Amino acid sequence: MTAASPTESAAPSSGPSPADRRISRRVAAIAESATLAVDAKAKALKAAGKPVIGFGAGEPDFPTPDYIVEAAVAACSQPAMHRYTPAGGLPALKEAIVAKTARDSGLQVTPANVLVTNGGKQAVYEAFATMLDPGDEVLLPAPYWTTYPEAIALAGGVPMPVVADEESGYLVSVAQLEAARTPRTKVLLFCSPSNPTGAVYPPELVEEIGRWAYENGLWVLTDEIYEHLTYDGATAPSMPVVVPELADRCVVVNGVAKTYAMTGWRVGWVVGPADVVKAATNLQSHATSNVANVSQAAAVAALTGDLSAAATMREAFDRRRRTIVSMLREIPGVACPEPRGAFYVYPSVKALLGRPVGGRTAQDSVQLAEIILEEAEVAVVPGEAFGTPGYLRMSYALGDDDLVEGVTRMQRLLA
Repeated sequence: MTAASPTESAAPSSGPSPADRRISRRVAAIAESATLAVDAKAKALKAAGKPVIGFGAGEPDFPTPDYIVEAAVAACSQPAMHRYTPAGGLPALKEAIVAKTARDSGLQVTPANVLVTNGGKQAVYEAFATMLDPGDEVLLPAPYWTTYPEAIALAGGVPMPVVADEESGYLVSVAQLEAARTPRTKVLLFCSPSNPTGAVYPPELVEEIGRWAYENGLWVLTDEIYEHLTYDGATAPSMPVVVPELADRCVVVNGVAKTYAMTGWRVGWVVGPADVVKAATNLQSHATSNVANVSQAAAVAALTGDLSAAATMREAFDRRRRTIVSMLREIPGVACPEPRGAFYVYPSVKALLGRPVGGRTAQDSVQLAEIILEEAEVAVVPGEAFGTPGYLRMSYALGDDDLVEGVTRMQRLLA
């Protein structure tokens, strides 16, 4: 018997080899951030001379306060800031986060419970990557921030949307969560005030949901990045403070981006049980190491200062909130609940679909957003990006004049 040649003995191919796949399946499944894509398109059109007004980006239009910038400038001249520092964050910043957390929410933690991350997005991803095994399910109230399901899936988890609409003020109930829970459910994601809706859960509902999660042995990841942006007397209590028993299975993510107009500085953090934080820190030590030291120094200045800058921004956002809601409600077919937090409105435009708009007919909110951009030169984000077709998300974190002009253009087009 003669030996078969390597070609003869090879098993028949059942598809392309791993080397033929240019992009991994895991990364190929990730969708581009819809909000950043809309913002980039609006900026590109502006650069080309088009008078586009963008309601897409979720960032304050205010500059970072001077005292924070000055702290960063001073840090630039310190040789120690030119070197690697601990992957989990500068000790001074971790101490500032501990003090800020106690001051603002009443949650008592130690530096061992804190990991400083490259913005809130890294905080969300690393928290999920640390908590989830493949196939673990995450209850995801919808409308949801566009990054949440991608971070869950990239970590091997399975996002399980739980949809609330304008009739409930975009607030999910315990009954809805219980109906969605399965034996594979591990984590509930909770965000209040909400991106994209601006909804704020009342304290009694925060407690009810937290107790339900605790009684069913679930973990909770709660995103508190908009904690200081509430209106009309609304408050945003921290779930592990309202339900202390839950603290050992609760991870809080936060950052300086929204409160201090520091979106570009990229400083966020994870607060959670020490073993979870240590594991997430190990992950970060291989992913990015430390957050840029100059940004961390700026964050120390932000957190150890007062909240006067946040109060000034909140006053402006509140004024704009009332203006945009009033103007959108004047458009026939648009239903716009009044948000009580963050800086977004999330109007329903379902009644506008399937009817002529500017000589064209939109069958979904993606097409409607395209028509609004092309015909009115106004950039908005369609609800498909947030798990609920038939809506638009509009950020009112832009100048008062631009806000009025942009919605006036929409009124003319959609009326």
